Amino acid sequence: MRATEQLKELNLENWTAATGHAFTNALGAGTLDLDKMRGYLQQDYLFVEEFVRLLAAAISNAPTLADAVPAAQFLAVITGPENTYFQRSLKALNVPEASNHAPETTAFLDLMRSARLSGNYAEMLAVLVVAEWSYLSWASPMEDNAKDLPFWFGEWITLHAGAGFQGVVDYLRAQLDAVWPTLSDAAQDKVRRNFSDAVELERAFFDAAWAGFAVEQHI
Repeated sequence: MRATEQLKELNLENWTAATGHAFTNALGAGTLDLDKMRGYLQQDYLFVEEFVRLLAAAISNAPTLADAVPAAQFLAVITGPENTYFQRSLKALNVPEASNHAPETTAFLDLMRSARLSGNYAEMLAVLVVAEWSYLSWASPMEDNAKDLPFWFGEWITLHAGAGFQGVVDYLRAQLDAVWPTLSDAAQDKVRRNFSDAVELERAFFDAAWAGFAVEQHI
């Protein structure tokens, strides 16, 4: 079994909860309360800056240019179409960017920052794999319905589904699978903790989004 598959299996309860969540099910059905979507988008947009830094750090620590190029190409998607999706959606839903961080947001930002500052490629990949693979897992079954939804629902699905995004996840998983056998026992333990923490935090973030983040309004 691939290392990334083993890591997922070790966290199957939280993985299943995060990737089959009531929040994403309602989003995909187009029935999600708009205030829940507003709060979710405000909090999720707070991740983009640190995610960009983490992905850039992974690029700089990739073993070869060939290993770095797919991540660099994905970075352009995050800073381009995904960034503008947030801006357009917040504008359409008539709310500003958030200035306050929910506890669940802060916890995930801390994990991303810790992985980045570790300078360890495998530790960075563990967080990146969870972040992207979990989103592919919930969004892919909803892809066919996305075109019929308002863009703030539909585009969020299509950004995380389809052949292009599948390729990103395949690349990230392959990178972690390749480096895994080269790690010491202690290093593998650290990667396991990062992966586990990331899955737990993904679930916690969706739980909080389903309960409803406080929505900040224009002053």
